Formats: sequence, C-alpha cells, structure tokens
Amino acid sequence: MSKKKFILYLILLSLFILPFSFGNDFIGSISAQDSSLYKELELFTDAITLIQKSYVEDVEPRKIIYGALSGMLRVLDDYSQFLEPKMYEEMKVETEGKFGGIGAEVTKKDNYIQIITPIEGTPAAKAGLKPEDLVIKIDENSVKDITLSQAVELLRGKVGTKVKITVVRGEENKILEFELEREIIKIDSLGDITELAPGIGYIKIIQFQEGTAKELKAGMDRLDEKNIQSLILDLRNNPGGLLNEAIDVVDYFVKEDTLIVSTRGKLKEQSLEFKSKKKKTIYNKPLVILLNRGSASGSEIVAGAVQDLKRGIIVGERSFGKGSVQSIIPLRDGSAVRLTTAKYYTPSGRSIIKEGIVPDIILKNSEGKDQQLDRAVDILKGIMMYIDHQKSAEKEGSVVRE
Repeated sequence: MSKKKFILYLILLSLFILPFSFGNDFIGSISAQDSSLYKELELFTDAITLIQKSYVEDVEPRKIIYGALSGMLRVLDDYSQFLEPKMYEEMKVETEGKFGGIGAEVTKKDNYIQIITPIEGTPAAKAGLKPEDLVIKIDENSVKDITLSQAVELLRGKVGTKVKITVVRGEENKILEFELEREIIKIDSLGDITELAPGIGYIKIIQFQEGTAKELKAGMDRLDEKNIQSLILDLRNNPGGLLNEAIDVVDYFVKEDTLIVSTRGKLKEQSLEFKSKKKKTIYNKPLVILLNRGSASGSEIVAGAVQDLKRGIIVGERSFGKGSVQSIIPLRDGSAVRLTTAKYYTPSGRSIIKEGIVPDIILKNSEGKDQQLDRAVDILKGIMMYIDHQKSAEKEGSVVRE
C-alpha cells in the first residue's frame, strides 16, 4: 500500500470510528452523505503528502491536522470553530462566569474580529468599545484571517497587563485605538434593580448564566414590595448565555404550556420545542424590553417570545442576529469542535439569524442621553394611566361588558 493511500485509509477509518461516540442518528446522517465527500478527501491526502515530501522544514503532524480542522470549521459560519486543548479548557472556565481578559463577546466577521458586545462593568465597556466595532489589530498584530480562538488568545494575558486594540467603527470607517488593562472578569447575571418612577420597576440582565432566572425572580419580588405596577427589562448589550435560563425568564411572563422558542437541526434530537412550565403567570403586569445591537442569542429569544406572544413592547434598536445553537463536542485528544447544530425560531416561526429582533418602537440613543429608557418609562406611564382610568370607570359603572 502506498504512503498516500495509507494516509487516506487512516482518515476514512477515523470518520467511521468517530461517529460511535455520537449515536446512531449521527451515523445515519454520515452514511447518507454523498459519496463524493470521501473522494474529495483524496485532495486532503495529496496536500499532506506534498507537505511531508517537499516543505522546506519538518512539520509536526498534529500542527497540520489542527490547521486543517481550523480551516474546515471556519468556512461553515461565523460561530463554528475548532478549539485546541488549551482554548477548550479556557472556554470551560468562561462558562463558570470567571475568566481573565477585557470582557468583550466577540465573533468572526469578514476575516476580522467583530465585537458583539462589551460586557457591562468590564475594561472593554469602560474603554468605550461598542457593538459591531470591527477589530483590525490587537497590539501590533493584524487579525486579518486569523482564527477566532487565536484572536481570543491575543486578547487575554496576565492580569494588570495592557493590550491595545485598533477598531474600525461605523459606516464612515472611522479608525479608533483603545488601550485596556486586563482584569479577572467576573460576570454578574443582573445589574441595577431599581424604581425609576412611581410604579415603574427596572431590572438589567447582563448575561444569562446559571441562576439568572432565580435572581430575576428575587429582583421582581423586591420591586413588588415597593408596589411596582410595571417593569422595564433591559437586555441591551446582553450577549446571551445559557438557553435554559433565557427560557426560564420568559416563563415568568407567560401562561403555562406556551411555546417560547424552538430549534431545528439536521438530527431529530436537535429539533425541539421549549414551552413554559409554570402553573401560573408569575408576573402579569405591563412589560417593556430594551434592545440594541449588542443584544444577542438568549436576549433575542426572550425579546422574540415576548413580541410574538404580544406580552410586552420592545423598544430600541434591531438586535445582533445570532440565532443559532452551538454544541461543544469534545474530541479524543482534549480538543473540541464548536459546531452550529441548529437554528432558533421564535414562537411564530421567525428565524433570528442575521435578521435579529426588530423592536416595536425603533429608537437610537443620542450621545449622553438614554432616550430608549426615557421612552420606555413614558410608555409604561401611559399604560398605567389607561389601566387606572379603566378601573375608575368600572367602579362608577360607566363600562359595560357583554
């Protein structure tokens, strides 16, 4: 057997061995693929053979395979990626809500790195980075064509050290530079919980992580003690997080057995419907949700459900448009694949991907003034005034119901 054919044999063998860790549905989907997939693998073995034979220096085989995996995942979409063992370990630390860095949610965009949102209270937010800023340099390193994981590695470093980030902002292609000092990033679920005006409560959800829904319930209970009659839920610059927490948040505001979100994927177990479970609506008072371009994923699920179910009013800007499910699939050597396996759909069947959630009232903030929040307060004042009027009319007997 030639060396080239032996390499092809090993690749094919790995493709047939690997599916056993994912179940029969995965095996079925692979076997149903066009046989041309395996024929095209000959190009891969051609390239490996050429590198081994003719490249000027010896290259570690794992480096070649990791590079191939990174490129393969990169061509799928902006969110699928290959995670080398070190990056995978760091990602697991992130999900626990504590990690070192600048505090920005990022993605891949047009061969550069795009800020999804700076997380509230972190160096990225304090420095003035904004959603949709396009990062072109990290220190003196161009980020063109590097992987997302490589960019994240450049952004991270020893606590107290500084990193310079060059971005392109807006349609005018304005170039800005920011110098940030790295910190240990501890992400809280909730921000401010306060009464903005008589009868109007406000709660900021920073990110959906373990315990967010319970913390929200505790926050609403605190506001109820002040006789709050309506609520503003601020999801601006919230990059998302855990799906189950976003669903549990919506569950507080809707009736039992109400569809909140669905996912659709290639495999049967990836096509799911998520419905409310609570026996009664916990919070049935008037609701306004604030969105902006930094609201993504879980924030869009909450806002999309509230909008479709006519449970509240959405105010602000069109959200980011990250409506896909990424599954982290560990590989045998400690690395992992972050793979888009399904898409999110709102209760009415709308896809969030790239479209985002368009607010009922579209409004941008001007510099130094939170017009979105002011409008939300005005809306709720009007609703509460109308409710009070209806109650007074009913007491006086001037409202007749058939």
